[in-house]
Amino acid sequence: MSDVGFVKSLLLTLPLAFLCGRALPARFSFAARLVGGLLGGWLVAAALTLLVPSGLMSYLVSFAIVGSIYAVIALGLNVQWGYTGLFNIGIAAFFAVGAFTTALVTTTAPTGVAAGFTQQVFGLGAPFIVGVAAAGLAAGLLALLVGGPTLRLREDYLAIATIGIAETVRLIFQNERWLANGPQPLRGIPQPLVCLVRDAGCDWAPAPLAAFFDVLSPRDYTYVYVLITALFVIGAYLVLERAIRSPWGRLLRAVREEEDAAAMNGKDVARVKLQAFTVGAVIMGVGGALYAHYMVSIDYSHFDPLYATFLIWVMLMLGGSGNNRGAILGAFVIWGVWTGTAFLVDVMRPALAAISPDLPSRGPYLRLMFIAIVLLLILLFRPKGLIGEERFVSRLSGGREQPLP
Repeated sequence: MSDVGFVKSLLLTLPLAFLCGRALPARFSFAARLVGGLLGGWLVAAALTLLVPSGLMSYLVSFAIVGSIYAVIALGLNVQWGYTGLFNIGIAAFFAVGAFTTALVTTTAPTGVAAGFTQQVFGLGAPFIVGVAAAGLAAGLLALLVGGPTLRLREDYLAIATIGIAETVRLIFQNERWLANGPQPLRGIPQPLVCLVRDAGCDWAPAPLAAFFDVLSPRDYTYVYVLITALFVIGAYLVLERAIRSPWGRLLRAVREEEDAAAMNGKDVARVKLQAFTVGAVIMGVGGALYAHYMVSIDYSHFDPLYATFLIWVMLMLGGSGNNRGAILGAFVIWGVWTGTAFLVDVMRPALAAISPDLPSRGPYLRLMFIAIVLLLILLFRPKGLIGEERFVSRLSGGREQPLP
């Protein structure tokens, strides 16, 4: 294995190690799962680097980045719908607010944006992590504004409010040039840690770290970013798993199952709903930030309801509502189906042309049809998703989660 291949396999080791470690049975100790995960992850990463052609490998890494971003957003939706039963169909609003917030905070001078308020308040050139935090905060504030007056009413009011806020946010970013360049793309969004593969601007990096990345070229940056997105997926998953297995998580389920009973037991149902709605929106905002730094250039069209709301709902329904592992799995499976249908339409083009000369030009509509068929099959044959919700009590003897009979 070359030096470049060795570095790439190591960058892929951490996310693959997490998957390998989670695949081991729970009877193994934490140390055994950690060692086994690291070893298995490195072996899988090395095999991919050696056996998969470089062009296909680059595609798979890019696929993993987008899948990880969708996984973060699906985890946020799982907090709202899967655990609390909040019907949010305005995911695009929080996704877009997170993306544009980090773009405006981390750029030094937004390209092409009209002079005035935006350059005075934004254009801070803040670090990546500050932009991500600002994105989550902005999405959370939006959730408070939307959820505060609506969550005390019937559930359908939240659906109406989220539809309205999603369309309002889209129109604001589309028409207000002073804010985010209006209909033109907002360019120049910095890529985190890109200096590691460009030999410039990473004076802060220790010499061993700089030497490790020195073999990579700028075109290999996606291997760095896939590690960044994987860390966010792993971090969000671990935090949510701890939260869901806490008294707060059990309260969310109680509100979802029977909020009247929870209220009679002295629980502030409206407050609990607002907490869950805000936490989910913060996670969606973080996903938007990861998307913006990957795309480098964004505009309002990136947050079409199809890509930023409908697909994410299908991901959660397929993976398993009320299960964080299912949310992550569903994100990758549906993104694989969506990207795979593009190749399928190309393969079917001669047959489609034989049926009707105009049919090959309707490839995008055929992709929508395939996704609709997948959703129908989910509802018919796997209504609980690929990984159903875990039903468990908190902790019994031995400190292990025990399933309910």
